[in-house]
Amino acid sequence: MIIDTVIVGAGHAGLAVSRMLADAQRDHVVLDRGRVAERWRSERWDSLHLLTPAWMTRLPGWHYAGSDPDGYLSSGELAQHLERYATSFGAPVIPNTTVVEVATSPGPGCARFRVVTDSGTWHARHVVVATGPHGRPRLPAGLARTSNRVEVLTASSYRNPAALPPGGVLVVGASASGVQIADELSHAGRDVAIAVGRHTRMPRRYRGMDSFWWLEATGRLARTIDEMPDTAAARRENSLQLIGRPELELRCRDLDLGVLQARGVRLLGRLEAVAGAVASFRDDLVDTVSEADRRMHRFLDAVDAYVDRAGLCREVLPAIRPRSFDIPHPVTRLDLARERIGTVISAAGYRPDHPWVRVPVVAPDGSIRQHRGVTPAPGLYVVGQYFQHRRDSGFIDGARHDARSVVDHLLGGRASRRSTAATRAPAA
Repeated sequence: MIIDTVIVGAGHAGLAVSRMLADAQRDHVVLDRGRVAERWRSERWDSLHLLTPAWMTRLPGWHYAGSDPDGYLSSGELAQHLERYATSFGAPVIPNTTVVEVATSPGPGCARFRVVTDSGTWHARHVVVATGPHGRPRLPAGLARTSNRVEVLTASSYRNPAALPPGGVLVVGASASGVQIADELSHAGRDVAIAVGRHTRMPRRYRGMDSFWWLEATGRLARTIDEMPDTAAARRENSLQLIGRPELELRCRDLDLGVLQARGVRLLGRLEAVAGAVASFRDDLVDTVSEADRRMHRFLDAVDAYVDRAGLCREVLPAIRPRSFDIPHPVTRLDLARERIGTVISAAGYRPDHPWVRVPVVAPDGSIRQHRGVTPAPGLYVVGQYFQHRRDSGFIDGARHDARSVVDHLLGGRASRRSTAATRAPAA
């Protein structure tokens, strides 16, 4: 089969590119191993809601038009939102089609690439990798060799407390996924401990506005990778320690380590090793929490300065900051069997993973080498990676910017003006 462009992945990033190509009347298909928004359907826990408010669910030619723009869509609601988006412009999605190889290969016509799937082969001039930033879950060293009496899961395979074996739970990782899972398990009556690594503490709201409103207003989300002194560190930045839930369900607006500790969750340092049923942890909890607090206060200082410059003092609430909390002397060794811990859940993030990309653009760490989505291989593009170009590249809202850059390059600088009007057409 011969076509101009193959997009791999029917999530928000792939659909954003598809919408722009459709507006430009460019022949293309969108291949996905499952359905539209498959990861949101099958790799998220049951109670998950987006961290970003609904008003930030902006895509080319489409935006949230529901009754609760300041609320947080559930994973199921987001999947429906993206399904409606795909239907709105007749996205040429071919579901249940797994790509097993993308390789350079002189093909018929002007085709540069051979895209092999489990149901046939495509020959394309352009390929856009839009599989998202979630590659292979990170599993800290030693977890794969725990006692067979302890079940080891990743955040992508966790569903709800009732689905876990009896006993306590050790959660590894204290970014967004880790603290949310620990919070849910604690409220379900489980004994929970959380191993804390580097994290980004952030209040859900500050001075009356959602933190994402401030991140956008102060220009933080629009910062580009070219502005960062350490690009590798910027792309390893942890997800914000936040939770998004409907207002009536909020047990506490903020969710951080202090809140978890007050509810009886034990705080531990970074997981260092696991030998059989014994886990050891670094004695670094105080330093890790202190550094997270310093980074949070630097951001809130910037918000206060912005309020003063913009003359918003009368428009927003007074500055009341999250308080610090006391940390008891941390435990550095935990016998999982003796503590009756039956499950370990790794919420340590993901590693880039593109084994099916057989084009020399994959870096040693598994990421795809690119600048603004353009790879060293002519005709091969990528969208939706963490901090691909802007800080918001990994968020749903940021994919529209990367998609525009990619499509503009693909079309030779002639991207559709209609496509760039990213937020004018509301969602149904």
